[in-house]
Amino acid sequence: MTIRFKKRKNKKTKTSKSGKVFWNKEYNDVENLALSQKPSSDLDKFFRWLSKKDKYYWPQGGGGIVDVGCGNGRNIIYACKKFSCSGFGYDISSVAIDKAKKLANENNCNVKFVCMDMNNDIPIVASESQKLVLDMMASHVLKKEERKKLLKEIFRILEPGGFFFYKTFLLDGDKNAKNLIRNYPAKEKNSYIHPKIGTEEHVFTQEELENDVSEFFTILKVYKSHRHLNKDGSPNKRRSIVLYLQKNEF
Repeated sequence: MTIRFKKRKNKKTKTSKSGKVFWNKEYNDVENLALSQKPSSDLDKFFRWLSKKDKYYWPQGGGGIVDVGCGNGRNIIYACKKFSCSGFGYDISSVAIDKAKKLANENNCNVKFVCMDMNNDIPIVASESQKLVLDMMASHVLKKEERKKLLKEIFRILEPGGFFFYKTFLLDGDKNAKNLIRNYPAKEKNSYIHPKIGTEEHVFTQEELENDVSEFFTILKVYKSHRHLNKDGSPNKRRSIVLYLQKNEF
């Protein structure tokens, strides 16, 4: 019994570190970095929607932005430049953070970057101090209780009426995701151990995701990707879902 326990503990430790190792290697790849310089089209779409919803919401130079899982900083740097504001970016990869700092300097952008696991509290940022938080394909690597904790932190740092842009994996209609769950199952329902990275990842149904966020946020818009299947019905690529959320004012 003692031997089995030690083996399981070592395996868990190895798995928890594998994500950092993988992403540090990915961000050291020059070709991968070159492909990820442009900001997300989904984020640009959100900003167009925001300007129509309330063109006075974000006066130039006001507020701030936080990006959890910022990668090389391309999205938060783009957003902070667009609104002439400051920001904070967090990522598990130290290599990504170094790239983000360099990119911010090149763009003369005031963003502070911190290397950390997202299962920790968000440091530095004061309560009710930010206008926008981004989670773009980041928190799906957290376990259920950790995701709930992160949502509470995002709620804490957003000012009343602040916005949360949330993009993640969608299970509904995604044959690739269902194959991963079947072939590489994790303990949590609708989760799997990534065969390449070695980390646990969760895939949301729309119902589950909306139930999770509705405790803290009002759902304003939902967009789902549709090019996840080939014409013959075979799986093409992973499916995603984007939610435009606003902090509830209790």
